[in-house]
Amino acid sequence: MQHRELGDSGIDVSEVGFGAWVIGTDWWGDRDESDALEMVEYALDAGINYFDTSDVYGHGRSEELLGEVLDERGDEMVVATKVGYDFYNNPQAGHGELPKEYDAEYLRDAVEKSLDRLGTDHVEYLQLHNPDVAEMNTEVLELLDELREEDVADAIGVALGPSIGWLAEGDFAIEQEFDGVQYVGNMLEQDVHRHFVETVDREGANTSLIPRVPHSSGLLNEQVTPDTELEAGDHRGFRPDEWYDTGFEKVETLRFLERDGERTMGQAAIQWLLSYDSVASVTPTFRSKADIDEWASAPETPALSDEERTKVEELYANDFGIDRFDGMEKEEYRTSVDGDDLRAAGILNAD
Repeated sequence: MQHRELGDSGIDVSEVGFGAWVIGTDWWGDRDESDALEMVEYALDAGINYFDTSDVYGHGRSEELLGEVLDERGDEMVVATKVGYDFYNNPQAGHGELPKEYDAEYLRDAVEKSLDRLGTDHVEYLQLHNPDVAEMNTEVLELLDELREEDVADAIGVALGPSIGWLAEGDFAIEQEFDGVQYVGNMLEQDVHRHFVETVDREGANTSLIPRVPHSSGLLNEQVTPDTELEAGDHRGFRPDEWYDTGFEKVETLRFLERDGERTMGQAAIQWLLSYDSVASVTPTFRSKADIDEWASAPETPALSDEERTKVEELYANDFGIDRFDGMEKEEYRTSVDGDDLRAAGILNAD
């Protein structure tokens, strides 16, 4: 496993990370908690050191489970968590988004509760969870500085979503020299990823990018095929049917990335993201030990050539040659600035 520095924090994270949203929740299929803990241990043994969780995952249960491993193998782990959603005072309604709370006093209390669940007094990486630009105000920025000065967190960042977008927030974090920006990005969903790459380059920033969902909800690892029936409650089922129908065809245009015995499509999806210098770590959704075996070894496979990366970008720019709606309305991308960020990036038409 190779490592890259997270921002300019001095923290080295594995190029493939573990998204702990799959433990403590049933959004990607139900699993026994002992199996979830075993997967964390297995990921550590595979060389993964970066583990990304949040206080809202399972209403704290993901942090508690991760804390059980942290207690014994903390010296091998870089732990990231997130705060910003108020699940303490609001019930979870399915997969819907909870109300956020960005009062600095609330955030400090939320961080302390996260530390208690993790069984530690310190995390390497603390992120704001889906903030609007207006919520990253002077009071919140001062709190983040205080938490670093108090050695509560070594690095700070933002995790953006749940809709793909929120360009204004990522740009703000990069301009403010946050250590990291997490977002959805993959070969089938390039807009946000390439925008942040360009922002980092333009600003000359040290901010690291941490794309998640590198396999586009099962398409690029081919765990979702035309014959797949997603279980009730599986988070991937919230994609429109058209997304998968066109996605199967798009994957066929990317077959040139596969190398028999050397690089699978799932590994190529990770290598495509790692081909950008500003990316520090890629966090797939591990559902089994077999996933860990394949994707944790992705950095050891042949790197994508400049020609291969350019071809992937060109395919995306031309809708992979598919003249059919994929079900993802760009007009529905999330924005807190009335779409000004999306229009400025050319994602939405100026009119």
